[in-house]
Amino acid sequence: MQTKINKVELRNLQIEDYKELKTSMMESYAEMAENYWREEDIEKLLKIFPEGQLVILVDDVVVGSALSLIVNERIVYKPHNYNTITGNCTFSTHNENAEILYGIDVFIHPKYRGLRLGRRLYDARKEICENLNLKAVVFAGRIPSYLQYADEFTPKVYIEKVKQKELYDPVLSFQLSNDFHVVRIMKNYLEGDKSSKEFAVLLEWNNIYYDESPKIINVEKDIIRLGLVQWQMRSLNNLEEFFEQSEFFVDVVSGYGCDFALFPELFIAPLMADYNHMQEADAIREIAKHTTAIRKRFQEFAISYNINIITGSMPFLDEDGHLYNVGFLCKRDGTSEMYTKIHITPNEVSHWGMQGGSNIRTFDTDCGKIGIMICYDVEFPEMARIMADEGMNILFVPFLTDTQNGFTRVKICAQARAVENECYVAIAGCVGNLPKVNNMDIQYAQTAVFTPSDFAFPSNGIKAETTPNTEMTLIVDVDLRLLKELHEYGSVRILKDRRTDLYQIKKK
Repeated sequence: MQTKINKVELRNLQIEDYKELKTSMMESYAEMAENYWREEDIEKLLKIFPEGQLVILVDDVVVGSALSLIVNERIVYKPHNYNTITGNCTFSTHNENAEILYGIDVFIHPKYRGLRLGRRLYDARKEICENLNLKAVVFAGRIPSYLQYADEFTPKVYIEKVKQKELYDPVLSFQLSNDFHVVRIMKNYLEGDKSSKEFAVLLEWNNIYYDESPKIINVEKDIIRLGLVQWQMRSLNNLEEFFEQSEFFVDVVSGYGCDFALFPELFIAPLMADYNHMQEADAIREIAKHTTAIRKRFQEFAISYNINIITGSMPFLDEDGHLYNVGFLCKRDGTSEMYTKIHITPNEVSHWGMQGGSNIRTFDTDCGKIGIMICYDVEFPEMARIMADEGMNILFVPFLTDTQNGFTRVKICAQARAVENECYVAIAGCVGNLPKVNNMDIQYAQTAVFTPSDFAFPSNGIKAETTPNTEMTLIVDVDLRLLKELHEYGSVRILKDRRTDLYQIKKK
């Protein structure tokens, strides 16, 4: 290795680089020194796919290269060898309309190894893959240390030991550390590769941004704007006053271009004041009679204000007279879907006789897949994990808590769900007092949006939060691309690293 380096440059290969390219390649493949690329081969590569050919220079001298083709997916994952995948080095397999960026060569001059120059070449290949909207980077990597262990291990066992870091292979170990994963073992891949006994490992890196069928309109958004309502409990004379106050907030958050409006749990409670002379269980059943009308009006709001509305929650009586705590996802396309609180608090049972629902699910929206839990549900981690496995990106939690103790449980558990499920969690609650409504007299809340905990997110895991116990709205943008990157390349990858060989969570 050189003791002093003044400049390192990564760029596309040019035909003028050929002599230096040949020298570095011959030094890199000492045991196959005669198998270097001919100048006419490089000219052909540069003609059919110039953007896929890379070189890295140290002090203006070519010391490494990465060469690639675009190849059809159906031939990449079938058994093949080097000659067939390159068309016997005619590159006839290259198809600019295909899906896979296939690496046909990568090398670094031995004198310059240990400088992580190879990593730069691999990162540049990934960038090409993303920019060209290709599905994956694939190549067959050599295993040059296998010859030392061939009498002791099969290729499969050898590869597993390298993956577990029990053995070191200068090529495979490096490739695994660059986020490539093993697809299969290739026999008789590269003729003359004695140190690998002509075995190779087909490796793959998936482009998480690949779009199989790009759209011109109605493209799923990456940045989603949330409008959360921290609702002040106040006296309301009738249902129309409730609708007027609700529409005010829908209008406000819609005016800021929000994709979602989130209302709190049981924010219709002021309507119970007219029935405060009744038993609490009877009073809440009276306002349950308004639930159908509320759903219909919020559907109208969703259409007219072009926003998806999560209607917090409200009491609901089914045909058999059973009382549930439910809400509605009113979509801006005019449709609506109901969600039900699964876990009922002791207070809801003893005062109102509520029952828990039995349907754990996620919802498809024009902003991706979301989950909705009502208050106490967020304190049960199994539900959120099931939703995460179904592809949830944002979890909405309308809540209602009377004390700071209750709020702390909701807040801390919501933050935990964001971290452990690598998703955003938005919570919205009620504030203020209702002296004329039994069992709903005081409220405490601080509305917030929580994030996972990694470098792309706030260090405390809080994207934004309101002033406690003050009526206001919270407008927050969340970036779904950051979640995709976290799932694949986070400092830790919680969803991927679960020991599903030992445990799993699933719905009955």
